[in-house]
Amino acid sequence: MLPTDIVLLSNDDGYSSPGLEALRAAFSQVAVTIIAAPETEQSATSHSLSLHRPLRLRCVREGVFAIDGTPADCVYVALNATPVESQHDATAARPVIVPKVPRIVVSGINLGLNLGQDVFYSGTVAAAREAALRGIPALAMSAHAKADHAAVAALAVRLAEFVIDASEADGKPLLYNVNVPLNWNGKVRSARIGSRIYEPGVEFRSDPRGRDYLWLGGVGVRHEDDPGSDTEAYDAGFASLTPLALELTLHRELARAAQIAGQV
Repeated sequence: MLPTDIVLLSNDDGYSSPGLEALRAAFSQVAVTIIAAPETEQSATSHSLSLHRPLRLRCVREGVFAIDGTPADCVYVALNATPVESQHDATAARPVIVPKVPRIVVSGINLGLNLGQDVFYSGTVAAAREAALRGIPALAMSAHAKADHAAVAALAVRLAEFVIDASEADGKPLLYNVNVPLNWNGKVRSARIGSRIYEPGVEFRSDPRGRDYLWLGGVGVRHEDDPGSDTEAYDAGFASLTPLALELTLHRELARAAQIAGQV
């Protein structure tokens, strides 16, 4: 990266998260760093976009923008908002978030893990995925909540260079997911997505007016021994590095799909 390159940062923990601040501090040493992140925590919002309500954009300070939407909203707005004069005040220009296309988008540092099927639910991963879908290399960083944020951010800077180079060599944007354990051994291991097993549950409660409301999800999560997976790498003290696909077609089933389509 060059000092004039732009790195766009986002997350799902909110613009004031210490993990995001650690990324800003690290990337500011090598590039122009801009933050577009949610006003409040948006964990498990996946790739949701706010299509049926207005969004509010706030410039917190120079280079830091808060949006009252999802992580995917934030990256979408940052990459697509066109700076034009306000319809209500010709002298008031709307804020420019990124003046040129970012060299890479980095999401995180998520204060918690995004291992296994977490990638389907994660707002952190979705922010990075939105960038990759828009043609920009992307990196999603997650770590144990008590991990050394500065060390994880330094790893993100090193990995970003490789993701940029790999994307250029591949001719298309690549998306990588990273998870760093609490007692990280300082090494990185490539890994496929594993499987985390969450305790299911729907808990019914009553509000002060006697109406039911629900809390989703159980209190526990575990994973089995799974060689080659991100969960195994995590257990062994490695930071896991997992390339994620943007194309979800199950190609081996296309022939069967053709048979079914011909019979209905």
